[in-house]
Amino acid sequence: MKRAFVFPGQGSQAVGMGRELAEAFVEAREVFERVNDALKLDLTKIMFEGTEAEINLTENTQPALMAVSMAIVRILKKQGGIRLDEKAVYLAGHSLGEYSALTAAKSFELNDTARLLKLRGKAMQRAVPVGQGAMAAILGLDFEAVTALAKENAATNTNGDCVCESANDNAPGQVVISGHTKAVESFVALASSRGAKRAIMLPVSAPFHCRLMAPAAAEMAKALAQVTIRPPEVPVVCNVTAQAEDDPNRIRQLLVDQIIGRVRWRESVMWMAAQGVTEIVELGTGKVLSGLVKRIDGNIATMNAGTPAEIEALIKHLQG
Repeated sequence: MKRAFVFPGQGSQAVGMGRELAEAFVEAREVFERVNDALKLDLTKIMFEGTEAEINLTENTQPALMAVSMAIVRILKKQGGIRLDEKAVYLAGHSLGEYSALTAAKSFELNDTARLLKLRGKAMQRAVPVGQGAMAAILGLDFEAVTALAKENAATNTNGDCVCESANDNAPGQVVISGHTKAVESFVALASSRGAKRAIMLPVSAPFHCRLMAPAAAEMAKALAQVTIRPPEVPVVCNVTAQAEDDPNRIRQLLVDQIIGRVRWRESVMWMAAQGVTEIVELGTGKVLSGLVKRIDGNIATMNAGTPAEIEALIKHLQG
């Protein structure tokens, strides 16, 4: 069996995330303490007891999701003797989840990842003033249809605030767009009139994965230049190329490109399936990616490991 492990991105967070793991496993507590120390912030208090507004703040969300995923990787190794390089042919992550994948593959040190994701969240928020950017989920239209509508929409928005691009190609019939608020709002109206089942404005504070994020990409280029990136122990399927990469310099540039580039999740899963992957396991909070995988290729078996019970079930499965 060929297996891949995948790591969730923004949207999977929830108040209380990681608390059960910390209560059940010393390994989780150790990971959370290391992240707290790296950030000089009690992130776990925000994760366990914070408000939705606090956990949804991008600079908190990104390192928090990574911390939970890395806690699970650590638990699997210490409690079950599970090494990802022995159990998987690929790793992948959705947007910030790519940093989790690279950390699990030992390309990044945990402390560096925590600091990079905190900076990434701040930089993405700074890139566009609150209210000037937006994102929307378009359901029921494929990527090609959304791309064509985006061009049509841009032609009708000539006031200068006309950026509206495909940001996430998540699954068949599920595409997220990003750009200037007015352009995204007009796209939602256009898509609704052109056959979309639903077109929903998303509760985000910035227009991620579009060219408006160029200032954030420049900030991350400087930060990534100062961090050591080692060849991953397991090839990581990158969002920008939708194929496996293992060259550190290439990975560094792709992480910069990812800020303004489209998350090619549908294509990434299809690429892994074409390489013979028959099982994908999601490590982290929520089950968003598992749901997307089922929509992309129903022949791929999926599992989740986000709770103590799910982790124990996964250990038994992987030891079997």
